[in-house]
Amino acid sequence: MDLATRTRTGSQAGLAETGLMSGWGNEFATEALPGALPVGQNSPQTCPYGLYAEQISGTAFTAPRAANRRTWFYRIRPGAMHGPFERIGNGRIVSDFGGLETPPDRLRWDPLPLPGEQVDFIDGLVTMGGQGDPAVMNGCAIHLYAANAPMRERWFYDADGELLVVPQQGRLRVATEMGVLEVAPLEVLLIPRGVRFAVTLPDGEARGYVCENYGAGFRLPDLGPIGSNGLANPRDWLAPVAAWEDREGEFRLVAKFLGNLWQAPIDHSPLDVVAWHGNLTPMKYDLRRFNTIGSISFDHPDPSIFLVLQAPSDTPGVDTIDFVVFPPRILAMEHTFRPPWFHRNIASEFMGLIEGAYDAKGAGFVPGGCSLHNMHSAHGPDAEAFAKAVAADTGRPQYLRDTMAFMFETRLPIRPTQFALRTPMRQADYHRAWEGLRKNFRPTR
Repeated sequence: MDLATRTRTGSQAGLAETGLMSGWGNEFATEALPGALPVGQNSPQTCPYGLYAEQISGTAFTAPRAANRRTWFYRIRPGAMHGPFERIGNGRIVSDFGGLETPPDRLRWDPLPLPGEQVDFIDGLVTMGGQGDPAVMNGCAIHLYAANAPMRERWFYDADGELLVVPQQGRLRVATEMGVLEVAPLEVLLIPRGVRFAVTLPDGEARGYVCENYGAGFRLPDLGPIGSNGLANPRDWLAPVAAWEDREGEFRLVAKFLGNLWQAPIDHSPLDVVAWHGNLTPMKYDLRRFNTIGSISFDHPDPSIFLVLQAPSDTPGVDTIDFVVFPPRILAMEHTFRPPWFHRNIASEFMGLIEGAYDAKGAGFVPGGCSLHNMHSAHGPDAEAFAKAVAADTGRPQYLRDTMAFMFETRLPIRPTQFALRTPMRQADYHRAWEGLRKNFRPTR
């Protein structure tokens, strides 16, 4: 693709060295031609270079300023220029989770195999579970993806929710209306609801995880008693700079709307935005920059200290979705069982592993795999991890290196799909992970 890269961010003109802007919740301004951004108003009678002004809103117009998300585009053609939509097959994407009974079993899966035939990012999505309804903008869906082909002559947008993409293998090059972002394993990508994009694969094939958030958008959590620093720093979130594509031909625009996929003919690339300003934008983040907070005295803290992003609900203090990571860190707590303790939570936990090993699990939980522990399903370290932890010398710090696990945590039960329950990827013997735990009770000792 012939993507322009000349940009001006704020008042600094010239060629972008990284093609990225940094920050979270700030007002970004970027142009790929000098003077393409109107000065002093959003929609003048005529825009520079004969461009069209168009706004994309991520929140209600009347949302408070701190929560309001919107961006103004200055583009070659309006986004309205495409043909009528027709239904196409949904592939393995599911948005209705009421078709099967949901067992309270603890579930775990092997990695999703890479495809043999040519499959792009959208066709490579398979839904593992979810809850809620995109029609009422509540809940989420959790997908895996495995792809080995670029999105050719078609673009995609999701009207049902924003997409949090967690690569596990292979890079993704994501060309969006706001510009281009390349995301690799150990990084994450957040694509707002309604933003059009296409994915190519610099490494030829890719695999990972996607959380589709139907409700209020993800945001950085407040730090409270931690203070002004820690966890994910706003300046480490990177947004693209303007990069337009002026191409004509017979193309397709694919939309996900109310749980189904639709396709419309379009005679030009929709990635024709020459300049934009606003705070609704795709962003990427390197998980290795997460500043982990932990105990330096005793006890294992709650997993909320590993919170990267939260999607708030209508109940204060309770999120619709939390995105949590377990990165490399130092455990220094003395006289403490250092791995996560045995627990039964009100929340439901969908966990994935990007690289290395997770300290509360032995064999069976591998990079690319995943697990689901629904609300109040008892779980915790397996027998191997327990035996190792109780025998550890807690007078010495423990260094967890070369690891990165994550969790999509929700306040509602996650309903597995038919694929998730019946696929050979499901580990039927997962419950045996706790069978080796022995009774150690000695009432006279």
